[in-house]
Amino acid sequence: MKADRLLSILLLLQTRGRVPASELAARLEVSTRTVYRDIEALSASGVPVYAERGRHGGIALLPGYRTDVTGLTTDEARALFVLAAQGAHHALGLDEALGSALRKVMAALPAPHRPAAELVGRRVLVDPDRWLSGPRPAVDLDELQTAVFTDRRLRIRYRHSGEPRPRTYTVDPYGLVAKAGTWYLVADRRGRPQLFRADRVASATVTDAPVRRRPGAELADVWAHLRQQVEERPAPVRVTARIRRERLDMAVRILGPMLTAPPRTQADGELRAEEPDDRADDWAILELGYPVLSAVRQLLQFGDSLEVLDPPEARRVLADAAAALTHLYAADRP
Repeated sequence: MKADRLLSILLLLQTRGRVPASELAARLEVSTRTVYRDIEALSASGVPVYAERGRHGGIALLPGYRTDVTGLTTDEARALFVLAAQGAHHALGLDEALGSALRKVMAALPAPHRPAAELVGRRVLVDPDRWLSGPRPAVDLDELQTAVFTDRRLRIRYRHSGEPRPRTYTVDPYGLVAKAGTWYLVADRRGRPQLFRADRVASATVTDAPVRRRPGAELADVWAHLRQQVEERPAPVRVTARIRRERLDMAVRILGPMLTAPPRTQADGELRAEEPDDRADDWAILELGYPVLSAVRQLLQFGDSLEVLDPPEARRVLADAAAALTHLYAADRP
């Protein structure tokens, strides 16, 4: 464990330059005293490492010092080669760079670890797309990447869902996030965090103005805040429905984001009087939440395998939609 920790410290110092001892301790999950003992051990082994005290001090390597570290473990090598299956590098235009980097890592690996690393590419595949998601629109991330990596403000024309024409915004980007195969730009607009789907950006222009991020805000923190807002979005329309048991698994997969509670067994008292032959164990009860009443029309896809029990307003929405469909196709009936 100590050898791994020393190697981690060395790599952090090579990539970050001067790093406060408290930050090293937090990253390695040890005490600051342990970090200083590790620094002494590195120094005793010939690594030119030193500590500077004071407000802007920290631990650093002498300028110009580099070392080639090839002591990867088998699991570390496997983890690196799983990167080749992630797919995110393709959208960022890094296919060739990733392949070149992995070839260099392969050459630097100890010989006993190479077969395990090669095997990962043939045995592990990560497909970021969901089932039946359909073709995805082309996404151009060039300008978004440029703004992110050069710390420049970005002017975008963005089309919101349900709006025919895009709006123009000037935003301060924190970074890009790929979630379930969809790319998002995380940025501040007028000092407040906002999420923009990359495939809805009609055009993007990097400005000459430096980015104006909120002090102390990092991409991971802003993303966590925005994701929580999406996942905990209020659903004022509460719907109770019953679903036939044989369709329950499919319903849970499709309606997962709308479920407000785990499916439960239907009680005998919840059977409808006009269906006396139904048994309680033929059905399961779903509790759902929707942002607007009209969204319950999503449930029509289950046909007569799903029935909304409450509220009455939701039943009327579905009845009206079903009547409209009947009228639309009535001319085709013999």
